[in-house]
Amino acid sequence: MNIAQFRESVKDTVPPAGLTSALEGLWWDAKGNWEKAHESAQRDEGPDGSWVHAYLHRKQGDLPNAKYWYRRADRTVGYGDLGHEWQSIVNWLLRAAGE
Repeated sequence: MNIAQFRESVKDTVPPAGLTSALEGLWWDAKGNWEKAHESAQRDEGPDGSWVHAYLHRKQGDLPNAKYWYRRADRTVGYGDLGHEWQSIVNWLLRAAGE
């Protein structure tokens, strides 16, 4: 799956089978469902889930909590455009998953 296919899948009612929890979190975020996105990110306790978790808290406006999760993900704190960060994370995770 590439980023265009991932974006297209957001038109569906459920995420595509086989997504990692981190990618599923970003899928739900693209659907506008922050709660499901957060739940999905929390299922991945590693760096990928922490990165998505950080992004979600930044999007929510909770920068102190986001900074904690960026540290857990070993990532630089995001300050730029949220859409650009979303796309960067999706691209990274799709490549890491061998998609």
